[in-house]
Amino acid sequence: MLVGLGLGPGNPELLTLRAIRLLREADTVFVPGRIAADLVAPYREPVMLEFPMTDDERRIRACLESNAEKIAPVAENGLAVFGILGDPNFFSTFSRLCGILAEHHPRIECRTEPGISSITAFAAAANVPLGGGFVVSDGADPSALIRLKARHPKKLIAGLKKEGYREFVLVERMFFPDMKVYRGDEIPEKSDYMSVLYARR
Repeated sequence: MLVGLGLGPGNPELLTLRAIRLLREADTVFVPGRIAADLVAPYREPVMLEFPMTDDERRIRACLESNAEKIAPVAENGLAVFGILGDPNFFSTFSRLCGILAEHHPRIECRTEPGISSITAFAAAANVPLGGGFVVSDGADPSALIRLKARHPKKLIAGLKKEGYREFVLVERMFFPDMKVYRGDEIPEKSDYMSVLYARR
């Protein structure tokens, strides 16, 4: 198994307890650079991988394939952890790495563990409360929407379909013992107050 592990915005005091546990349990911990390596070092000696900061798509693809081959032997037989600054689900290369592993090593399971993202870290650092709706983008046109407190998801989905959204996932009471994840037609009429609806065009 390969776990993409969020290491937070760079301050060692902002590592989660879950992150520390996984760093200690992993057979090997991989990192993409020096800042991540320094965060991991108190718990494990990490393996540094090359992830170039470039727009050259061929070079990026070649590095991802090379890194996948270094990770695969560990992930096939044990627990490989890939420590990433921020959160592995926000604008990270982890999903692309998992895609390449799926092509060449389809038996390897990939999953993520969240970390404090740059979005919430920014709000704290700048003392800017993020309320109401807001857009986060890396410059691309937004193709997805996240709706908090999705108490009536079916009704929300009906409206979102009119706006061109086609893919829907509902997570209810995430990371509580009774967490539930619904997709597509499984999504119920009503859900808990602590529910999040994801929609993609």
